[in-house]
Order: sequence, then structure tokens, then C-alpha cells
Amino acid sequence: MTSSLHLPPRFGRRSLLGLGALGAGAMGLAACGGPEIGGGDGGGGASEEADVDFSGVDPAKKIDFWTSHPGGSQEVEATLIKGFTEETGIEVNQVTAGSNYEEIAQKFQTAQAANSGLPAVVVLSDVWWFRYFINGNIIPIDTLVEQLEIDLSDYRDSLVQDYQYDDHQWALPYGRSTPLFYYNKEHFADAGLPDQSPETWEEFAEWAPKLTQGETAYMYPDLAGYAGWTLQNLLWGQNAAWSDEWDITCNSKEAVTALQWVQDSVFSDGWAQVASSDSADTFAAGVCSTTIASTGSLVGVLESSSFDVGVGFLPGGTADGPVCPTGGAGLGIPAAISKEEQLAGAMLIEYMGRPESTVAFSAATGYMPVRKSADLTELVKKTPQIQTAVDQLEVTRPQDFARVFLPGADQEMAKSIAEIVTAEGDVQEAMDGLKETLEGIYTKEIEPKLS
Repeated sequence: MTSSLHLPPRFGRRSLLGLGALGAGAMGLAACGGPEIGGGDGGGGASEEADVDFSGVDPAKKIDFWTSHPGGSQEVEATLIKGFTEETGIEVNQVTAGSNYEEIAQKFQTAQAANSGLPAVVVLSDVWWFRYFINGNIIPIDTLVEQLEIDLSDYRDSLVQDYQYDDHQWALPYGRSTPLFYYNKEHFADAGLPDQSPETWEEFAEWAPKLTQGETAYMYPDLAGYAGWTLQNLLWGQNAAWSDEWDITCNSKEAVTALQWVQDSVFSDGWAQVASSDSADTFAAGVCSTTIASTGSLVGVLESSSFDVGVGFLPGGTADGPVCPTGGAGLGIPAAISKEEQLAGAMLIEYMGRPESTVAFSAATGYMPVRKSADLTELVKKTPQIQTAVDQLEVTRPQDFARVFLPGADQEMAKSIAEIVTAEGDVQEAMDGLKETLEGIYTKEIEPKLS
């Protein structure tokens, strides 16, 4: 295929041709390793639900909350749920619906197919929720936001806007994160390096040979689930990207140059390796001197490390502008449940998103405090590194369409990067193949709904 998959100007990030009106229209192919687009019963077109009046509805007395406990949050979730029940009288069954975002997405898909056993609130990650929006499996929450007097303007702009499409709000931020640059302060001091993250990757390439205390200077995050996310940073820093909206650009000259640099750091230069499991754990064990990991790993890293941990903004490149993506999950409400459950679910989302609730969640996990009015005084006093993560929110950038909107694209990116950094395959060939795969997903599963 050619690179002619451009949308007309009216198809911006926030208004994708009224996709909400598509309801549960079937789309054929299954996403790699996750729920397929189509086949679910969303209870009608999602946009048709946008103006439902909940004013005469009494909330359900008992609901299920499906969560994967992002950032090891099971205990703090239980504490918040207890407070919610004490305030409202609504009993919440906290269900461990998976150990990660992929597993909870699979469970949600299975329940959609059976049209039974759905929760009132479900954790939806950045790369899964869009397909449920297309299918009509989740409702827009605009009228519930208004009825419950949820102040969207008090949510951090880049986080709440990630769930705004077709002129509606489809979820609210929950376990939201950015990648952080983690470094071992003791290793940096022994190497005579400044106590800070490098401003650019080129600068770090000069530092890396001096970091000889660990087994490796830098550990790339494990590929599954992280390659597509964190490598946006390196691509953006070189005026490259996985895509320009729907135009797949992963094989551009700039992208190939950036990813060739990644391959060289592992093979010809030899100062980097790729983690076989969570790189945050590898870093905390002292095996590597630096890594990139989610802010959601921050508290765990600080607790398990035997050395002083430094964190900083992601390094940039030669390009101007933000090079840090957001990530994580939000809370959504299924369409195929009763209004009573939907209202109770919205009440739980409102409670979990209160400023004091989000501070408690952040303190336990390291995820972002998603409210502007949240009092971070005690949080930052206890964990000063969180301030760096909050400050970096001001220089974040929306993720590439190819990663978050194409079903299964994240897994395909991981496969292609594996060819480059584990088998030392040809970078141009790997990116040409990835472009063909991603364009095929777009053509078969997305483009028909944008026509």
C-alpha cells in the first residue's frame, strides 16, 4: 500500500466522524492478543445514549467494579471503596478481572459476547478502550458528569482530553502515567556524572560508557506492552513517529534513523540491553544503571531499591517540542447494563476521582494525581520524586494514532522491534513490514467506518 491513508482535515483527534453513532456495527478481524472489534452487544448506538436523562433514576444498591489493580493498587482501591460505601450505602464488589490490562480487556470482551455479568465500572487502558467506543460497548458519560456535578475543568487537561471523542466524554482518568527516566544515583556519582537525567539521548550515549557499575548502562523496557509506548519518545525526538494521524510513518527516513540508533546501542555500541521482564524490577535490583519505566512503578521501585533513586524527564533529541507520551487507564461504564447500575457506577467514578482520592491513589502507586486541585503537599513531602512526574505532564504529547487506535498494533510494534533489538534484523525491512501490517489493520478494521 502507499502512504495515501490521509483523513480529510475534519477528522481530527477529538471528532472521528461521529463514530459513536456506529453502535455495535460488526468489524471483522480480531485484534492480536485482545478483544475483537465488532460482535459485542452495546445496547444500541453509543451516541444515541448521550442525552439519556438519569434524573429520575435511583442508583443500584450493589455493583461490580472490574479492575486489574494498576500499580499494585488493590489495597488502596479497597480503602476507597469502603469510604464510598460508607457515604452512599452502595455496596461495591471489587473484582480482580485480570492481572494486567490485556486480561481485563479479554474478560470484558467475553462478558460482552455473553451479554451478561457485566460490571458497572471497568478499568480500560489507553490501547483498549477505543474499540469499545467504536462498538458502542461503553456509554458517553456527559449527562452523568453534569448530574453529579463533576468538574472536568479540574482534571489535568491532557489526561481528561484523552477520553473525548465525537464531542462526548467516554471515560475519566484513573491510573494515569507517563514514562520516567530512572537512574541509580550511586552509579552516576561513581561515574562522575551529574545528578540528573540527560537532556538528550545523544548526551546519554556519551555518559553510558562511564556507567560500569551495573551489568548494563541502560535497560530498554520489555517489549510486550512497552515498545510501542516508550519508543514514541525516541521517535518524536528525531521528528519521527509511528504515524501522522492515520498515515503510517514508521518506515520514514527519520524513523529508521532513530531505530537504527536503538539497535546500535544494543549491538555495535553495547551499552544497552532489552529487559526480559519488567525493567523497573531489573533496575531496582541494581542490574542496570538506568531505565525508562512508568510513573506507576515509582513507589514500588523506591521501596525495593537499596540505593538512592533519581528520576527525571525523558531525554529529547534534535526535534523541538514535547517528547513524552501519557499512558495508563481510565474508568468507563458499560452500555449493556441498567440505568440504575450506570448511575451507581458513575457515582463510584466520581468518588474515585475526587482530589483526596487521587492523592491517596498516587501515594500508594506513583500514578499521576489527576486533579488540579489535589493537595500534593504531603504526597510530595513523602515522595519528592512524584513532583518530577507531575511537572512532566506539562510537556506531554498525545500518543500516535497507530498505537492507541489500531487494534493489535501495540503487539505488532513489539514484534517488529524484537526483530531489531534481539535478532539484529535490518531496520528498514522491519519498519517496511510493520507499515504494511498497520495499514492492513487500518484498511480492514478502521477505514470502512470512516468512509
